[in-house]
Amino acid sequence: MAALAGHFGNDIERALQKLGPLIERCRHDGIDLLVLPNACLGGYISDFRAPDEADLPPAIALDGPELDRLRGLAGDLTICLGVTEAAGDHRYNTAVCLSGDGVLGAHRKVHQPMNEGRAYDAGAGFLAFDSPVGRIGLLTDYDKTFPEAARSLALQGAHVLAILNAWPANTTDRSDRILHDRQSHLYNLYDAARAAENQVFVVSSNQTGIQGGLRFLGQGKVIGPGGQDLARTGVKGGLAVADADIEREIARARRTLNHLVERRPEAYAAGRLCEPQHP
Repeated sequence: MAALAGHFGNDIERALQKLGPLIERCRHDGIDLLVLPNACLGGYISDFRAPDEADLPPAIALDGPELDRLRGLAGDLTICLGVTEAAGDHRYNTAVCLSGDGVLGAHRKVHQPMNEGRAYDAGAGFLAFDSPVGRIGLLTDYDKTFPEAARSLALQGAHVLAILNAWPANTTDRSDRILHDRQSHLYNLYDAARAAENQVFVVSSNQTGIQGGLRFLGQGKVIGPGGQDLARTGVKGGLAVADADIEREIARARRTLNHLVERRPEAYAAGRLCEPQHP
């Protein structure tokens, strides 16, 4: 499994040329799953406070020539990547999973921070799907803030959560050092928590560099089902690569404590009165 930290702007052709050698290298090195950042084809918005409608990322169709080119490059490699999806009059911030056989699954980002809704429509749900590397669930950056999103995918049998990020540093209270930034702390905390609480693998990619008013955090990583880092990049570009027997390691993690089986859904009902319990 590999997660990329890298910079991708609005030029789709340039991104495709950049991805060609990377995909070839990953295939040569025997990587089975490559997770690319959110918005790696077409770039991301440049300002949360007031997205410029005249400068929105270019949108593509999921059955268009851009993804056809990537399918031709992928072969037996499974690739997850982020695009701005054109669907009729709607635009979605979409994560796509594909191989040489075609599109395996897609996810339209559900949770939208600040004014992102001015640039994209919101998705409506979470759906796990089968792939050559096992059952996968897709999340797009801010989705991972909400535990219910990852949990719903784990309950559908996902053993790998591919989390595609265009996650920036704090836009209102910036730190001099990116690793000390509050958003950097939350970004890493959520990745580890979503892996540990669901006992699944998390492969988390991110954009790097600067686009408009946003400075992206990098820090691609692969996390095991105990919440432990298996591989990680820095804040600059890089590829985090980890080797694991996914099914075996998840079975091992759930052998004694199985969080999904040991849930008590009847106790979580909305509006339930929680009274102090006395011995």
